[in-house]
Amino acid sequence: MRRIPLPALCGCVVLAAYVIAAVFAPLIAPYGVDAVVGDVWEPGSGRFLLGTDNIGRDLLSRLIWGGRTTITVAFAATLISFVLGSVLGLFAAVVGGVVDQLLSRFVDLVMAVPTLIFALVVLSVMPVTIPVLIVVMGLLDATRVFRLSRAVAVDLAVMDFVEAARLRGEGRGWVIFREILPNALSPLIAEAGMRFIFMVLFVSTLSFLGLGIQPPAADWGGIVKENKDGIVYGIPAALLPAVAIAALAIAVNLVADWMLDRTSSLKGGR
Repeated sequence: MRRIPLPALCGCVVLAAYVIAAVFAPLIAPYGVDAVVGDVWEPGSGRFLLGTDNIGRDLLSRLIWGGRTTITVAFAATLISFVLGSVLGLFAAVVGGVVDQLLSRFVDLVMAVPTLIFALVVLSVMPVTIPVLIVVMGLLDATRVFRLSRAVAVDLAVMDFVEAARLRGEGRGWVIFREILPNALSPLIAEAGMRFIFMVLFVSTLSFLGLGIQPPAADWGGIVKENKDGIVYGIPAALLPAVAIAALAIAVNLVADWMLDRTSSLKGGR
């Protein structure tokens, strides 16, 4: 712990608080996710620390439950995008030739359409459930990870240690996962933090537009949508989820930067 820089330590503490709140939401949240327990837009008090929302539900409880949903969906989608995008990107760089060209042109075709518009079109004709939402977000974001992993792997694939592995008779799986992947971790780790925050913003945006997490389930984008009219009257209920997203983004970036420095220094010390 003494070796962790103070900014990274602060980020770890904030992330730990988010994860604990998400995992133990049923024990931490004062009320249920859709329990109406007060009047509309009550101010903060001893009973409701952050006040109530547009129909009288405890806002603190909604933020805790919403954080659980948002973080879970964003993490699962990020995991899908990185597993799929990294494997395909490294595979395309190692194999090369027609396979590389086909995969790259397909990714270019998908990326030609803005991600949000693509997701809105797909979700408008499919049932909007959490598994569908995770898969759609993960597949669309895998294109970005593919481009990064392929670009990194193309440079690594011509290095001497990769050529030595090929001359030893190692297969493509060994070259990809034992030679190239460990040396590509630094940029991938940095990108993972950015992709996770993008997923948080992505699912929040979809919920704000009505095609994300469906009521009565809570997520941060949905809370903003439900309470946006209160901003006109000076009620901050819609701003609190934005503060939660901003704090999460800062914490993830601090931890990702520290991990990037760690992996870079470890690689350089070998």
